[in-house]
Amino acid sequence: MRKINLAIVGATGMVGRKMLEILEEYEIPIDRLYLYASNRSAGQVIDFRGSPLIVHTLDDFSFDVDIDYALFSAGATIAERYAPLAVKKGVTVIDNSSAFRMDETVPLIVPEVNKHHLKNHRGIIANPNCSTIQAVCALAPLNNAYGLTHLNYVTYQAVSGSGVAGLADLKHGQSLAAPRTYPKPIHNNILPQIDRFTEDGYTKEELKMIDETRKILNDNALAVTATCVRVPVENGHSVHISAELKTNPSLDEIATTLTCAPNIRLITPPDIPTPLDVEGHDHVLVGRLRSDKTRKNGVHLFTVADNIRKGAASNAVQILKLLMEASQ
Repeated sequence: MRKINLAIVGATGMVGRKMLEILEEYEIPIDRLYLYASNRSAGQVIDFRGSPLIVHTLDDFSFDVDIDYALFSAGATIAERYAPLAVKKGVTVIDNSSAFRMDETVPLIVPEVNKHHLKNHRGIIANPNCSTIQAVCALAPLNNAYGLTHLNYVTYQAVSGSGVAGLADLKHGQSLAAPRTYPKPIHNNILPQIDRFTEDGYTKEELKMIDETRKILNDNALAVTATCVRVPVENGHSVHISAELKTNPSLDEIATTLTCAPNIRLITPPDIPTPLDVEGHDHVLVGRLRSDKTRKNGVHLFTVADNIRKGAASNAVQILKLLMEASQ
C-alpha cells in the first residue's frame, strides 16, 4: 500500500492514543501524521514510531494541509463541526462518535460484517457503538445462516467506556470519594444506566444498540431491545444476547457457524469468556452457548471484547486499511 497522510482528532484521549498504538501494530504506511486535540491538550508530545510528534489545537484551518484520511475520536459535537470541514478539503473521515451513525447517507461499518457498504461512502464513515460492534460480529453469521427475528441485549460495560473519567471514578471510589462522572458510586456497585434517559425510559446507549444493530444487519423490522449496565471493571465489555432465529438449527450447527466466522473465538464449557481474556486483543469471545427453553428457536450467547480496541480504535483502523486497499 502507498503511504498516506493521516490526521487523528482527539489524539490525546484514551481511544486516540490506542489508535496510534494500533496504527503501529498494523504497520499502516504513513508519510505525515497530524495530531489534533483541544486547546488544553495542545503542545503535548506523543511518540510515534520513535519520533516525537507535537499535538496541535484543532481549528477551522487544521485540514488546509494535505491529508488523505482522518480518524475522529473527540465526541459528537466536535465531529459535527469539523468532519464536514475535513470532507470539503478532500479528507475521508472515519468517526468514532455517534454524530453520523444513523445518517442514511453514512455507512456504519464493522469490517467483519458489512465492509461492502464502504463503497457507498460520501466522505464520512461511522464507527458503531462499542457494544454493538462485538454483538453484531457474533450475530451476523447467525443471521446469514439462519435469520434473526428477535434480539434481547443485556450489557455489562467497563468504565473505560467513559474514558479516563470513568477509570478515575472507579479508582477514587475505593477511598469512598464521591463520583464525578457517574450518578452513583461505581466501585463495588453496578449502575443500570449508561447515558441519559429518554422519555420512554430507555437510555440513549440502549437506543444506540437497537438502532445500530438494525442498520448494520440491514433489517429495520428486526425486533431488538436492550438494557445497558455499567460494571466495576476497568476494561472489556460483555454482552449477553438472547436471540430468536427463523429456523431451528442444532447447537452444534450454531457452534460450527460461529467457529467459522471471522474474528470470533468460541469458548466452550467448562471454560467461560471474561473481560480479562480479551485485554489487548481484537477478537470477540463467544461463550455460554445454550438453548432458550422459553422461546421457539431461541438461543443464548455471551460475548466479550476489548472495548477500547475492537470496540473503537481497532475497528476504525481496520476500516482505514480497507479504504487504503481499495484505493490501490
